[in-house]
Amino acid sequence: MTGGAPAEGSTRERVADYVVAHPGIHFNELVRRLDLAPGQAQYHLRRLVRADRVVDEEVSGRTHYFAPDVDPLERRRIALFRRETARDTVVELLDGPARPAAVADAVGVARSTLEHHLDGLVAAGVVEKRRDARGRVTLALVDPEATARSLSRIEPSVPDRLLDRFTRLVDALLE
Repeated sequence: MTGGAPAEGSTRERVADYVVAHPGIHFNELVRRLDLAPGQAQYHLRRLVRADRVVDEEVSGRTHYFAPDVDPLERRRIALFRRETARDTVVELLDGPARPAAVADAVGVARSTLEHHLDGLVAAGVVEKRRDARGRVTLALVDPEATARSLSRIEPSVPDRLLDRFTRLVDALLE
């Protein structure tokens, strides 16, 4: 066995353990948290995916990683909830259906920003847009219990929170 093999194996185990402990972590955050070079992380993640020890899922242009036992629908929800605005939106809807303007106000974002996040939440089957007889939209969670379970499994990363807060700042300045 070469001198580099044990360190390589321990790095791979660190990556696998971190993914299991932090479901839905995206590639850049994993690199930062484990202080790995991107190429090093790619090398180990590819091998973990091939060995079926880690599952990768592309959501909103980012690759997220999960333990293989995480249900595909749960994976999509968790990946979306890593963004603070999407997370705050569904937390707001846990109280019950609401109009989009009220949700945008409660979350502190422009309607266009809310709509951007709603696109992913609706496509993932987390939120539905209900229309009344006059065509007015009300937002509601499709499965509040599943949403609450998914929310309890993650916390958005600092970079994701900063990006969302920057978006909120720009929204406020443009009002």
